[in-house]
Amino acid sequence: PLPHTRTAQRHMPHSTPLIATIVTGLALAFVFGALAHRLRISPLVGYLVAGIAIGPFTPGFIADQNLANELAEIGVILLMFGVGLHFSLKELWDVRSIAVPGAIVQIAVATLLGAGLAHTLGWTPGGGLVFGLALSVASTVVLLRALQERRLITTERGQIAVGWLIVEDLVMVLTLVLLPAIAPLLGGNADGQPGAHPGASSSALNLNQLLATLAFTIGKVAAFVAIMMVVGRRVIPWILHYTA
Repeated sequence: PLPHTRTAQRHMPHSTPLIATIVTGLALAFVFGALAHRLRISPLVGYLVAGIAIGPFTPGFIADQNLANELAEIGVILLMFGVGLHFSLKELWDVRSIAVPGAIVQIAVATLLGAGLAHTLGWTPGGGLVFGLALSVASTVVLLRALQERRLITTERGQIAVGWLIVEDLVMVLTLVLLPAIAPLLGGNADGQPGAHPGASSSALNLNQLLATLAFTIGKVAAFVAIMMVVGRRVIPWILHYTA
């Protein structure tokens, strides 16, 4: 290269937030994960501590928040793909007598307990409901990883646990979709700001909106399941066979 080109290359700024975030995150995950393993607890605890260490609320290196959120989404996608590899509708159907009622009862009890605690603390009914729902659902990704570490994923208990978690996830999908619609009925709105109590006409409008949202959501879920039953069982295997 020409002299002026070499000078420009020397002074060219290099921004590497993605590399810094990945390298620092993996290094801290290794250190804290190994420490957790040495203390005979799950390495997941160490990984969570590593995430806190590079977060904005602790001193030292702070990861790029936008990149960290996208990397976290990729991690969840990959781990949920792992859930799909170890799970099928047939297996959910086999454990339906335990997983379905168990998950629903657990969500109801935990939500009531959370709402009761929130009421004691002086929270609004809407805030208590959201708090209880947040306490009622477990992390499918974390528990799946824990089951894999203990080689329980293929056992009967593991299948029941995975089915239980899938039911929780389905309930939470409906909950997250419906919460904005019922927010005015709970004394708030979709933006999380407290609002005025609705009148009769507003209540009827909110009820109609809630029913429409519920019907639309169930329709989308049914269409998605129907398409994936066809695509997942026929088209994708054919594509993989053709590619191979």
